Amino acid sequence: MSGVRSDGGRVVVIGAGIAGLAAAHRLLERGARVTVLEASDRVGGKLLPGEIAGVRVDLGAESLLARRPEAIGLAREVGLADRLQPPATTTAALWTCGALRPMPKGHVMGVPGTAEALSGVLSEEGLRRIERDAELPRTEVGDDIAVGEYVAARLGREVVDRLVEPLLGGVYAGDAYRLSLRSAVPQLFEAARTHTSLTEAVRDIQAKAAANPRTGPVFMGLQGGVGTLPLAVADAVRSRGGEILTRTPVTELRRETDAGWRITAGDRTLHADAVIIAVPAPAAARLLRAEAPAAAAELSAVEYASMALITLAYRRADVRLPGGSGFLVPPVDGRTIKASTFASHKWAWIAEEDPETVVLRTSVGRYGETEILGRDDADLVAVSRHDLAAATGLDAAPIATRVTRWDDGLPQYPVGHHARVARIRDHLAGLPGLAVCGAVYDGVGVPACVASAYAAVDRLGGDLRGVEELTAHPVQSLHGGAGE
Repeated sequence: MSGVRSDGGRVVVIGAGIAGLAAAHRLLERGARVTVLEASDRVGGKLLPGEIAGVRVDLGAESLLARRPEAIGLAREVGLADRLQPPATTTAALWTCGALRPMPKGHVMGVPGTAEALSGVLSEEGLRRIERDAELPRTEVGDDIAVGEYVAARLGREVVDRLVEPLLGGVYAGDAYRLSLRSAVPQLFEAARTHTSLTEAVRDIQAKAAANPRTGPVFMGLQGGVGTLPLAVADAVRSRGGEILTRTPVTELRRETDAGWRITAGDRTLHADAVIIAVPAPAAARLLRAEAPAAAAELSAVEYASMALITLAYRRADVRLPGGSGFLVPPVDGRTIKASTFASHKWAWIAEEDPETVVLRTSVGRYGETEILGRDDADLVAVSRHDLAAATGLDAAPIATRVTRWDDGLPQYPVGHHARVARIRDHLAGLPGLAVCGAVYDGVGVPACVASAYAAVDRLGGDLRGVEELTAHPVQSLHGGAGE
Protein backbone atom coordinates (compact mmCIF):
# COMPACT_ATOMS: atom_id res chain seq x y z
CA MET A 1 0.00 0.00 0.00
CA SER A 2 1.30 3.42 -0.90
CA GLY A 3 1.86 5.87 1.90
CA VAL A 4 3.66 8.92 3.13
CA ARG A 5 7.42 8.51 2.94
CA SER A 6 9.17 8.43 6.29
CA ASP A 7 11.64 11.15 5.38
CA GLY A 8 10.21 13.91 7.54
CA GLY A 9 7.85 15.51 4.99
CA ARG A 10 5.78 18.35 6.42
CA VAL A 11 1.99 17.98 6.20
CA VAL A 12 -0.60 20.51 7.30
CA VAL A 13 -4.03 19.10 8.18
CA ILE A 14 -6.81 21.69 8.07
CA GLY A 15 -9.57 20.77 10.49
CA ALA A 16 -9.42 19.00 13.86
CA GLY A 17 -12.61 16.98 13.72
CA ILE A 18 -12.27 13.22 13.99
CA ALA A 19 -11.27 12.94 10.30
CA GLY A 20 -8.50 15.51 10.56
CA LEU A 21 -7.20 14.05 13.82
CA ALA A 22 -7.26 10.50 12.43
CA ALA A 23 -5.34 11.70 9.37
CA ALA A 24 -2.76 13.42 11.57
CA HIS A 25 -2.37 10.28 13.70
CA ARG A 26 -1.82 8.09 10.62
CA LEU A 27 0.62 10.58 9.09
CA LEU A 28 2.73 10.60 12.24
CA GLU A 29 2.82 6.80 12.20
CA ARG A 30 4.31 7.06 8.71
CA GLY A 31 7.02 9.49 9.68
CA ALA A 32 5.59 12.82 8.55
CA ARG A 33 5.85 16.03 10.55
CA VAL A 34 2.33 17.27 11.13
CA THR A 35 0.61 20.51 12.06
CA VAL A 36 -3.17 20.54 12.52
CA LEU A 37 -4.99 23.86 12.17
CA GLU A 38 -8.46 24.27 13.65
CA ALA A 39 -10.59 27.40 13.34
CA SER A 40 -12.67 26.81 16.47
CA ASP A 41 -11.50 26.77 20.07
CA ARG A 42 -11.65 22.98 20.47
CA VAL A 43 -10.97 19.69 18.71
CA GLY A 44 -13.54 17.02 17.92
CA GLY A 45 -16.02 18.56 15.50
CA LYS A 46 -19.39 16.84 15.88
CA LEU A 47 -18.07 14.67 18.72
CA LEU A 48 -18.58 16.63 21.91
CA PRO A 49 -18.40 15.42 25.52
CA GLY A 50 -20.32 17.29 28.18
CA GLU A 51 -22.25 16.88 31.40
CA ILE A 52 -25.69 17.37 32.82
CA ALA A 53 -26.62 17.32 36.50
CA GLY A 54 -23.07 16.18 37.21
CA VAL A 55 -23.31 13.18 34.86
CA ARG A 56 -21.01 12.89 31.85
CA VAL A 57 -22.87 12.60 28.54
CA ASP A 58 -22.35 12.96 24.81
CA LEU A 59 -23.67 16.18 23.31
CA GLY A 60 -23.00 14.93 19.78
CA ALA A 61 -22.70 11.45 18.28
CA GLU A 62 -22.98 8.80 20.99
CA SER A 63 -22.05 5.48 19.37
CA LEU A 64 -19.64 3.85 16.95
CA LEU A 65 -20.57 1.26 14.34
CA ALA A 66 -18.52 -1.73 15.48
CA ARG A 67 -19.10 -3.77 12.32
CA ARG A 68 -16.58 -1.49 10.63
CA PRO A 69 -13.05 -1.65 12.07
CA GLU A 70 -11.79 1.91 11.67
CA ALA A 71 -13.24 3.78 14.65
CA ILE A 72 -12.89 0.90 17.10
CA GLY A 73 -9.35 0.33 15.86
CA LEU A 74 -8.46 3.99 16.34
CA ALA A 75 -9.90 3.95 19.86
CA ARG A 76 -7.71 0.96 20.71
CA GLU A 77 -4.64 2.60 19.19
CA VAL A 78 -5.00 5.67 21.39
CA GLY A 79 -5.41 3.73 24.60
CA LEU A 80 -9.20 3.51 24.97
CA ALA A 81 -9.59 -0.26 24.61
CA ASP A 82 -10.65 -0.73 28.22
CA ARG A 83 -13.33 1.96 27.88
CA LEU A 84 -15.10 0.46 24.86
CA GLN A 85 -18.56 -0.62 25.95
CA PRO A 86 -21.52 -2.08 24.03
CA PRO A 87 -25.03 -0.75 24.68
CA ALA A 88 -26.71 -2.24 27.72
CA THR A 89 -29.80 -2.75 25.58
CA THR A 90 -30.38 -2.70 21.83
CA THR A 91 -34.15 -3.02 22.00
CA ALA A 92 -35.80 0.03 20.44
CA ALA A 93 -39.28 1.16 19.44
CA LEU A 94 -41.18 3.20 16.88
CA TRP A 95 -43.59 5.85 18.11
CA THR A 96 -46.17 5.64 15.37
CA CYS A 97 -49.93 5.58 14.97
CA GLY A 98 -50.33 6.82 18.54
CA ALA A 99 -48.32 4.13 20.33
CA LEU A 100 -44.81 2.86 21.02
CA ARG A 101 -44.40 -0.28 18.93
CA PRO A 102 -41.43 -2.68 18.98
CA MET A 103 -38.92 -1.95 16.25
CA PRO A 104 -39.46 -4.63 13.57
CA LYS A 105 -36.73 -7.17 12.93
CA GLY A 106 -35.84 -8.80 9.64
CA HIS A 107 -35.26 -5.65 7.59
CA VAL A 108 -32.36 -3.80 5.96
CA MET A 109 -32.60 -0.10 6.83
CA GLY A 110 -36.37 -0.49 7.10
CA VAL A 111 -36.80 -2.55 3.94
CA PRO A 112 -38.34 -5.94 4.85
CA GLY A 113 -37.68 -9.35 3.42
CA THR A 114 -41.32 -10.31 4.00
CA ALA A 115 -44.54 -8.46 4.72
CA GLU A 116 -44.79 -10.25 8.08
CA ALA A 117 -41.60 -8.47 9.23
CA LEU A 118 -43.56 -5.20 9.44
CA SER A 119 -46.71 -6.59 10.99
CA GLY A 120 -47.86 -4.32 13.79
CA VAL A 121 -46.31 -1.22 12.19
CA LEU A 122 -48.06 -1.09 8.81
CA SER A 123 -51.75 -1.17 8.00
CA GLU A 124 -53.29 -4.26 6.42
CA GLU A 125 -53.32 -2.39 3.13
CA GLY A 126 -49.63 -1.57 3.55
CA LEU A 127 -48.79 -5.21 4.23
CA ARG A 128 -50.72 -6.33 1.14
CA ARG A 129 -48.84 -3.76 -0.95
CA ILE A 130 -45.52 -5.33 0.07
CA GLU A 131 -46.69 -8.69 -1.23
CA ARG A 132 -47.21 -7.21 -4.71
CA ASP A 133 -43.44 -6.73 -5.02
CA ALA A 134 -42.98 -10.28 -6.34
CA GLU A 135 -45.43 -9.60 -9.19
CA LEU A 136 -44.07 -6.24 -10.36
CA PRO A 137 -41.77 -5.81 -13.36
CA ARG A 138 -38.18 -4.77 -12.71
CA THR A 139 -37.59 -1.23 -11.45
CA GLU A 140 -34.48 0.16 -13.11
CA VAL A 141 -32.18 1.96 -10.71
CA GLY A 142 -29.71 3.16 -13.35
CA ASP A 143 -26.64 4.92 -12.01
CA ASP A 144 -28.52 5.98 -8.87
CA ILE A 145 -32.04 6.50 -7.56
CA ALA A 146 -33.66 7.99 -4.46
CA VAL A 147 -34.16 5.51 -1.64
CA GLY A 148 -37.77 6.54 -1.15
CA GLU A 149 -38.59 6.50 -4.83
CA TYR A 150 -37.26 2.98 -5.32
CA VAL A 151 -38.67 1.43 -2.15
CA ALA A 152 -42.09 3.07 -2.65
CA ALA A 153 -42.23 1.79 -6.23
CA ARG A 154 -41.56 -1.75 -5.05
CA LEU A 155 -43.28 -1.91 -1.65
CA GLY A 156 -45.47 1.17 -1.32
CA ARG A 157 -45.07 4.52 0.41
CA GLU A 158 -46.14 3.23 3.80
CA VAL A 159 -42.90 1.25 4.17
CA VAL A 160 -40.91 4.39 3.39
CA ASP A 161 -42.95 6.72 5.56
CA ARG A 162 -43.26 4.50 8.63
CA LEU A 163 -39.86 2.79 8.76
CA VAL A 164 -37.29 3.84 6.14
CA GLU A 165 -37.72 7.57 6.85
CA PRO A 166 -37.12 7.42 10.62
CA LEU A 167 -34.17 5.05 10.27
CA LEU A 168 -32.47 7.08 7.56
CA GLY A 169 -33.41 10.29 9.35
CA GLY A 170 -31.47 9.13 12.37
CA VAL A 171 -28.32 8.88 10.26
CA TYR A 172 -28.61 11.72 7.74
CA ALA A 173 -31.43 13.95 9.06
CA GLY A 174 -32.47 13.79 5.43
CA ASP A 175 -35.48 13.13 3.22
CA ALA A 176 -35.71 9.52 2.01
CA TYR A 177 -37.27 10.73 -1.24
CA ARG A 178 -34.10 12.74 -1.98
CA LEU A 179 -31.39 10.54 -0.46
CA SER A 180 -29.24 8.47 -2.78
CA LEU A 181 -29.77 4.72 -2.62
CA ARG A 182 -26.25 4.19 -3.95
CA SER A 183 -24.57 6.39 -1.34
CA ALA A 184 -26.86 5.99 1.67
CA VAL A 185 -27.68 2.27 1.42
CA PRO A 186 -25.09 0.80 -0.99
CA GLN A 187 -25.91 -2.76 0.08
CA LEU A 188 -29.47 -2.35 -1.21
CA PHE A 189 -28.33 -0.53 -4.35
CA GLU A 190 -26.10 -3.42 -5.39
CA ALA A 191 -28.85 -5.93 -4.62
CA ALA A 192 -31.36 -3.87 -6.63
CA ARG A 193 -29.11 -4.10 -9.69
CA THR A 194 -29.23 -7.90 -9.68
CA HIS A 195 -32.73 -8.67 -8.39
CA THR A 196 -36.16 -7.86 -9.76
CA SER A 197 -37.90 -8.32 -6.44
CA LEU A 198 -36.76 -6.05 -3.60
CA THR A 199 -37.97 -8.42 -0.86
CA GLU A 200 -36.04 -11.22 -2.56
CA ALA A 201 -32.96 -8.99 -2.60
CA VAL A 202 -33.32 -8.34 1.13
CA ARG A 203 -33.72 -12.05 1.85
CA ASP A 204 -30.57 -12.71 -0.18
CA ILE A 205 -28.66 -10.11 1.87
CA GLN A 206 -29.95 -11.71 5.06
CA ALA A 207 -29.02 -15.22 3.89
CA LYS A 208 -25.47 -14.15 3.09
CA ALA A 209 -25.19 -12.48 6.49
CA ALA A 210 -26.45 -15.66 8.19
CA ALA A 211 -23.90 -17.76 6.28
CA ASN A 212 -21.09 -15.48 7.44
CA PRO A 213 -22.15 -14.42 10.92
CA ARG A 214 -20.26 -11.59 12.58
CA THR A 215 -19.59 -11.91 16.26
CA GLY A 216 -19.70 -9.07 18.70
CA PRO A 217 -22.00 -6.08 19.07
CA VAL A 218 -23.14 -3.97 16.14
CA PHE A 219 -22.46 -0.73 18.01
CA MET A 220 -20.04 0.34 20.71
CA GLY A 221 -19.79 3.34 22.98
CA LEU A 222 -17.04 4.70 25.17
CA GLN A 223 -17.15 5.08 28.92
CA GLY A 224 -17.21 8.85 29.39
CA GLY A 225 -18.71 9.34 25.92
CA VAL A 226 -17.72 9.00 22.28
CA GLY A 227 -16.78 12.68 22.55
CA THR A 228 -13.68 11.59 24.44
CA LEU A 229 -12.31 9.80 21.36
CA PRO A 230 -11.04 12.93 19.54
CA LEU A 231 -9.51 14.18 22.79
CA ALA A 232 -7.55 10.94 23.11
CA VAL A 233 -6.49 11.06 19.46
CA ALA A 234 -5.35 14.66 19.91
CA ASP A 235 -3.29 13.63 22.94
CA ALA A 236 -1.72 10.83 20.90
CA VAL A 237 -0.92 13.24 18.08
CA ARG A 238 0.81 15.62 20.48
CA SER A 239 2.71 12.79 22.18
CA ARG A 240 4.14 11.78 18.79
CA GLY A 241 5.36 15.31 18.16
CA GLY A 242 2.42 16.62 16.16
CA GLU A 243 1.21 20.17 16.66
CA ILE A 244 -2.46 21.09 17.03
CA LEU A 245 -3.39 24.75 16.92
CA THR A 246 -6.94 25.83 17.70
CA ARG A 247 -8.37 29.29 17.02
CA THR A 248 -6.31 29.28 13.84
CA PRO A 249 -8.63 29.66 10.83
CA VAL A 250 -7.01 29.13 7.45
CA THR A 251 -7.78 31.97 5.08
CA GLU A 252 -5.85 30.95 1.96
CA LEU A 253 -4.31 27.87 0.38
CA ARG A 254 -1.99 28.29 -2.61
CA ARG A 255 0.30 26.05 -4.62
CA GLU A 256 3.92 27.18 -4.58
CA THR A 257 6.25 27.17 -7.55
CA ASP A 258 8.60 24.64 -5.92
CA ALA A 259 5.76 22.11 -5.70
CA GLY A 260 4.91 22.77 -2.05
CA TRP A 261 1.93 24.53 -0.50
CA ARG A 262 1.55 27.87 1.23
CA ILE A 263 -1.08 28.05 3.94
CA THR A 264 -2.19 31.42 5.27
CA ALA A 265 -3.81 31.48 8.70
CA GLY A 266 -4.58 35.11 9.45
CA ASP A 267 -1.23 36.92 9.53
CA ARG A 268 0.74 33.67 9.72
CA THR A 269 2.16 31.60 6.89
CA LEU A 270 3.11 27.93 6.77
CA HIS A 271 4.88 25.99 4.04
CA ALA A 272 4.21 22.29 3.57
CA ASP A 273 4.86 19.43 1.19
CA ALA A 274 1.26 18.30 1.43
CA VAL A 275 -2.10 19.38 2.77
CA ILE A 276 -5.13 17.41 3.89
CA ILE A 277 -8.39 19.37 3.98
CA ALA A 278 -10.69 17.88 6.62
CA VAL A 279 -13.40 20.52 6.98
CA PRO A 280 -17.08 20.70 5.90
CA ALA A 281 -17.90 21.38 2.27
CA PRO A 282 -18.45 25.17 2.47
CA ALA A 283 -15.10 25.73 4.18
CA ALA A 284 -13.34 23.33 1.81
CA ALA A 285 -14.85 25.19 -1.15
CA ARG A 286 -13.45 28.51 0.09
CA LEU A 287 -9.99 27.04 0.51
CA LEU A 288 -9.98 25.40 -2.94
CA ARG A 289 -11.45 28.28 -4.91
CA ALA A 290 -8.10 29.65 -6.08
CA GLU A 291 -6.35 26.39 -7.03
CA ALA A 292 -9.25 24.09 -7.87
CA PRO A 293 -12.29 26.20 -8.83
CA ALA A 294 -14.19 23.28 -10.37
CA ALA A 295 -13.84 21.21 -7.19
CA ALA A 296 -14.83 24.26 -5.15
CA ALA A 297 -17.98 24.70 -7.23
CA GLU A 298 -18.98 21.08 -6.61
CA LEU A 299 -18.39 21.44 -2.88
CA SER A 300 -20.37 24.69 -2.77
CA ALA A 301 -23.39 22.80 -4.10
CA VAL A 302 -23.45 20.35 -1.19
CA GLU A 303 -26.44 20.94 1.09
CA TYR A 304 -26.57 20.38 4.83
CA ALA A 305 -29.22 19.60 7.42
CA SER A 306 -29.26 21.26 10.84
CA MET A 307 -30.44 19.62 14.02
CA ALA A 308 -30.53 20.09 17.77
CA LEU A 309 -30.11 17.65 20.64
CA ILE A 310 -32.05 18.25 23.83
CA THR A 311 -30.59 16.49 26.88
CA LEU A 312 -32.78 16.17 29.97
CA ALA A 313 -31.96 14.86 33.44
CA TYR A 314 -34.60 13.60 35.89
CA ARG A 315 -34.69 12.21 39.39
CA ARG A 316 -34.99 8.46 39.06
CA ALA A 317 -37.82 8.40 41.58
CA ASP A 318 -39.86 10.60 39.22
CA VAL A 319 -39.37 8.48 36.08
CA ARG A 320 -41.18 5.40 34.77
CA LEU A 321 -39.96 4.67 31.27
CA PRO A 322 -40.65 1.75 28.93
CA GLY A 323 -37.84 -0.74 28.49
CA GLY A 324 -35.31 -0.42 25.70
CA SER A 325 -32.92 2.21 24.45
CA GLY A 326 -35.50 4.67 23.12
CA PHE A 327 -37.62 5.24 20.05
CA LEU A 328 -37.72 6.72 16.55
CA VAL A 329 -40.53 8.85 15.19
CA PRO A 330 -41.71 8.74 11.55
CA PRO A 331 -42.15 12.27 10.14
CA VAL A 332 -45.54 11.25 8.74
CA ASP A 333 -46.93 11.13 12.29
CA GLY A 334 -46.51 14.89 12.60
CA ARG A 335 -44.57 14.95 15.86
CA THR A 336 -41.88 17.51 16.62
CA ILE A 337 -39.12 15.27 17.93
CA LYS A 338 -37.68 12.72 15.55
CA ALA A 339 -36.16 10.40 18.15
CA SER A 340 -35.46 9.91 21.83
CA THR A 341 -32.65 7.98 23.47
CA PHE A 342 -33.01 6.70 27.01
CA ALA A 343 -29.32 7.31 27.65
CA SER A 344 -29.28 5.88 31.15
CA HIS A 345 -30.89 2.69 29.81
CA LYS A 346 -28.65 2.46 26.77
CA TRP A 347 -25.26 3.10 28.38
CA ALA A 348 -24.42 1.40 31.66
CA TRP A 349 -21.68 3.90 32.42
CA ILE A 350 -24.21 6.76 32.50
CA ALA A 351 -26.45 4.87 34.91
CA GLU A 352 -23.46 3.99 37.08
CA GLU A 353 -22.22 7.58 37.34
CA ASP A 354 -25.34 8.58 39.26
CA PRO A 355 -27.88 5.83 39.91
CA GLU A 356 -30.37 8.41 41.20
CA THR A 357 -30.41 10.39 37.93
CA VAL A 358 -31.97 9.38 34.61
CA VAL A 359 -30.69 11.02 31.41
CA LEU A 360 -32.71 11.20 28.18
CA ARG A 361 -32.00 12.80 24.81
CA THR A 362 -34.35 13.95 22.10
CA SER A 363 -33.46 15.26 18.67
CA VAL A 364 -35.23 17.71 16.38
CA GLY A 365 -34.51 18.94 12.88
CA ARG A 366 -34.51 17.34 9.46
CA TYR A 367 -33.43 18.54 6.03
CA GLY A 368 -35.49 21.55 5.02
CA GLU A 369 -36.94 22.18 8.49
CA THR A 370 -36.19 25.70 9.64
CA GLU A 371 -39.11 26.72 11.87
CA ILE A 372 -38.38 24.33 14.72
CA LEU A 373 -34.68 25.16 14.80
CA GLY A 374 -35.49 28.84 14.96
CA ARG A 375 -37.14 28.41 18.36
CA ASP A 376 -35.25 29.28 21.50
CA ASP A 377 -33.85 26.67 23.87
CA ALA A 378 -36.78 26.88 26.28
CA ASP A 379 -39.21 26.10 23.47
CA LEU A 380 -37.16 23.11 22.33
CA VAL A 381 -37.16 21.76 25.87
CA ALA A 382 -40.92 22.34 26.11
CA VAL A 383 -41.75 20.52 22.86
CA SER A 384 -39.46 17.66 23.86
CA ARG A 385 -41.22 17.30 27.19
CA HIS A 386 -44.61 17.46 25.46
CA ASP A 387 -43.73 14.68 23.02
CA LEU A 388 -42.04 12.55 25.69
CA ALA A 389 -45.19 12.79 27.81
CA ALA A 390 -47.36 11.77 24.87
CA ALA A 391 -45.11 8.85 23.97
CA THR A 392 -44.15 7.51 27.40
CA GLY A 393 -46.34 9.24 29.98
CA LEU A 394 -43.33 11.04 31.46
CA ASP A 395 -44.72 14.25 32.93
CA ALA A 396 -42.16 14.98 35.67
CA ALA A 397 -40.13 18.17 35.55
CA PRO A 398 -36.46 17.66 34.64
CA ILE A 399 -33.82 18.73 37.15
CA ALA A 400 -31.54 19.98 34.35
CA THR A 401 -31.68 20.51 30.59
CA ARG A 402 -29.17 21.25 27.83
CA VAL A 403 -29.75 22.19 24.20
CA THR A 404 -26.92 21.56 21.73
CA ARG A 405 -27.37 22.96 18.24
CA TRP A 406 -25.60 21.50 15.24
CA ASP A 407 -26.17 24.08 12.52
CA ASP A 408 -25.40 22.60 9.11
CA GLY A 409 -24.27 19.51 10.96
CA LEU A 410 -24.97 16.74 8.44
CA PRO A 411 -24.09 16.80 4.72
CA GLN A 412 -26.86 15.53 2.49
CA TYR A 413 -26.32 12.68 0.03
CA PRO A 414 -28.88 13.27 -2.73
CA VAL A 415 -29.18 11.19 -5.89
CA GLY A 416 -25.88 11.49 -7.78
CA HIS A 417 -23.79 12.18 -4.68
CA HIS A 418 -21.25 9.49 -5.62
CA ALA A 419 -20.75 11.14 -9.01
CA ARG A 420 -20.21 14.54 -7.38
CA VAL A 421 -17.56 13.06 -5.08
CA ALA A 422 -15.87 11.41 -8.06
CA ARG A 423 -15.80 14.74 -9.91
CA ILE A 424 -14.30 16.50 -6.88
CA ARG A 425 -11.52 13.94 -6.68
CA ASP A 426 -10.94 14.12 -10.44
CA HIS A 427 -10.58 17.90 -10.23
CA LEU A 428 -8.05 17.53 -7.41
CA ALA A 429 -6.06 14.75 -9.07
CA GLY A 430 -3.84 17.24 -10.87
CA LEU A 431 -2.72 18.90 -7.64
CA PRO A 432 0.05 16.81 -6.06
CA GLY A 433 0.23 16.79 -2.30
CA LEU A 434 -3.44 17.59 -1.73
CA ALA A 435 -6.20 15.35 -0.39
CA VAL A 436 -9.61 15.80 1.19
CA CYS A 437 -11.52 13.81 3.78
CA GLY A 438 -14.51 13.99 6.09
CA ALA A 439 -18.22 13.32 6.29
CA VAL A 440 -19.07 14.97 2.98
CA TYR A 441 -17.47 12.27 0.84
CA ASP A 442 -18.00 8.59 1.67
CA GLY A 443 -20.21 8.37 4.75
CA VAL A 444 -21.25 10.44 7.75
CA GLY A 445 -20.57 7.93 10.53
CA VAL A 446 -17.43 8.03 12.66
CA PRO A 447 -15.89 4.87 11.09
CA ALA A 448 -16.54 6.26 7.60
CA CYS A 449 -14.86 9.55 8.53
CA VAL A 450 -11.83 7.71 9.92
CA ALA A 451 -11.66 5.55 6.79
CA SER A 452 -11.87 8.72 4.69
CA ALA A 453 -8.91 10.13 6.61
CA TYR A 454 -6.81 7.02 6.07
CA ALA A 455 -7.66 7.04 2.36
CA ALA A 456 -6.58 10.69 2.15
CA VAL A 457 -3.21 9.80 3.66
CA ASP A 458 -2.85 6.96 1.17
CA ARG A 459 -3.75 9.27 -1.72
CA LEU A 460 -0.83 11.52 -0.88
CA GLY A 461 1.33 8.61 -1.91
CA GLY A 462 4.88 9.67 -2.65
CA ASP A 463 4.07 13.35 -3.03
CA LEU A 464 6.00 14.25 0.11
CA ARG A 465 9.66 15.11 0.11
CA GLY A 466 12.06 15.94 2.89
CA VAL A 467 12.07 19.59 3.83
CA GLU A 468 13.75 21.72 6.40
CA GLU A 469 12.00 22.47 9.64
CA LEU A 470 9.35 25.15 9.46
CA THR A 471 11.62 27.37 11.52
CA ALA A 472 13.93 27.54 8.53
CA HIS A 473 11.21 29.33 6.58
CA PRO A 474 10.46 33.03 7.11
CA VAL A 475 7.22 32.34 8.99
CA GLN A 476 5.78 33.82 12.13
CA SER A 477 5.00 31.86 15.27
CA LEU A 478 1.74 29.94 15.09
CA HIS A 479 0.96 30.05 18.80
CA GLY A 480 -1.86 32.19 20.14
CA GLY A 481 -4.19 34.21 17.95
CA ALA A 482 -7.88 34.98 17.92
CA GLY A 483 -10.59 32.66 16.75
CA GLU A 484 -12.95 33.07 13.82
